[in-house]
Amino acid sequence: MTLSRASAAEEQSGAGRILAAAERLAPVLRERAGEIEQARRLPADVVELLRGTGVFGMCWAREWGGPELTSMEQTQVVEALAYGDASAAWCAVIGANSGIYANFLDQTAAKEMFPRPDMVTAGLLQPSGRAERVPGGYRLTGRWSFGSGITHADWVTSGAFVFQDGQPYASPDGSNPHESRQFMVPREQVEVIDTWHTTGLCGSGSCDYTITDVFVPESRSYTFDTVHGRPSPLAQPDSFTRAMCGVPLGVARAALDHAREVALTRVDRMTGTAWKDSWRVQVALAECEADYNATRSGVYRSMTRQWEVLAAGGTLDDLTPDERAASPLAWVHAFRTSRSIVARLYDLLQTWSIGRGSVPDRALRDTTTMCQHLVAQDRILQSAGAYLLGARPEFGIALGIV
Repeated sequence: MTLSRASAAEEQSGAGRILAAAERLAPVLRERAGEIEQARRLPADVVELLRGTGVFGMCWAREWGGPELTSMEQTQVVEALAYGDASAAWCAVIGANSGIYANFLDQTAAKEMFPRPDMVTAGLLQPSGRAERVPGGYRLTGRWSFGSGITHADWVTSGAFVFQDGQPYASPDGSNPHESRQFMVPREQVEVIDTWHTTGLCGSGSCDYTITDVFVPESRSYTFDTVHGRPSPLAQPDSFTRAMCGVPLGVARAALDHAREVALTRVDRMTGTAWKDSWRVQVALAECEADYNATRSGVYRSMTRQWEVLAAGGTLDDLTPDERAASPLAWVHAFRTSRSIVARLYDLLQTWSIGRGSVPDRALRDTTTMCQHLVAQDRILQSAGAYLLGARPEFGIALGIV
């Protein structure tokens, strides 16, 4: 595995321990990948193996007893897990967002909700539900899709439009004619609908779910424009999306390493030429490595610059327009370039790729599926492009705009 980053010295830090544990778990996840895929969700013991690495608690602030990993460190951990299995890494990065959401929740309520830092939150942030204002909170009803990790979650966060007396509720400050919010509901009050039959990310359990007339206290609702916790680089509207690109990067790295291993052992049956001496193989691998290296560097460079400004006490507005747009553009590029690398390697290996459950087969299906997620869609490109032109981004939260 050429992805390894944690040295012996680094393992002494919280981030180093989590990364090293993720790297040790990756071969186990690779061995269990077929079982995870067949189950269409993470088996309970795999969830516990992930929990044991510390990944679910990696976003919690130090005052909560968490390691408060930087966005860069989080992405490295996700890469390491994805090197073993994409679905496990996908659930890990989403489940780890509990520590990020806590920054936007009433702090007393958050401490009651999360007595441990390894509790998992799942759910869809898109406002697909309806929340009726009532004394002390809201009555929440709706159906949401793509609840990745919901089968093993402790809490479910869901977006909904707010109504009062049956009418759209406008924000008191006039900023929004129809307010939407996020709502936290205990998993046991959510009904999961088994809809997850997909091309890739089969083991993520990203099922639909419903919530029916559940009371949500005001303290368990939140918006991304109000921080209740300590201001920090992770208490930002875009922070829950940053590390997701570690999944495609980890998958692409695994596919590259697999292709190189194959190339060292194969001989062309028509010519008798060893693959390692083949011009075709050499050029294809080099092109894919070049694209991977450039793409990964772009992710970490833009992420590091953003973190430097925020860690120094600045805001996202202190970034130049180019610097602010660079991060979401790097996310999209990581997803799409990883898919392109995997597809080219699939073609390079020819019939050695097509076996169901082989590394190239699963990588092709996983990257194809994850590229359909919002963070890899044209809406992110439109938002970054509009921002650079001074126009209106459709999905401003990708730029930290709410």
